[in-house]
Amino acid sequence: MNFEQLDTYLRSKQGVTFDYPFDEKVRVYRIADKMFALTSEEKPVSVNLKCDPIYALELRSLYEGIIAGYHMNKKHWNTVTVEDSDVDDETVKELIDHSYELVYEKLTKKQKALLG
Repeated sequence: MNFEQLDTYLRSKQGVTFDYPFDEKVRVYRIADKMFALTSEEKPVSVNLKCDPIYALELRSLYEGIIAGYHMNKKHWNTVTVEDSDVDDETVKELIDHSYELVYEKLTKKQKALLG
């Protein structure tokens, strides 16, 4: 998966916006102002994704391309290398969906209603 494919899938999720709060390179994807993913176009392309803590440990033991979240809370975030990695595209999409759902579940009823 390259950056364009990753970006397209991240933006396809309902209510997703993105911005650059840290610098001009790191793109943060949000639902209702809550971060669920961040990435950049730097090679190799990777994405930080929120993850259930126990599942995060399991994933790190199964894939070389998944490590504890770089510059993130290591318990709740993974860094997933998506380009030239042992993590296939379908797994990347599943992990994006998982991250999105974890954040979506924590939104208030009002925030969920605004998303549609």
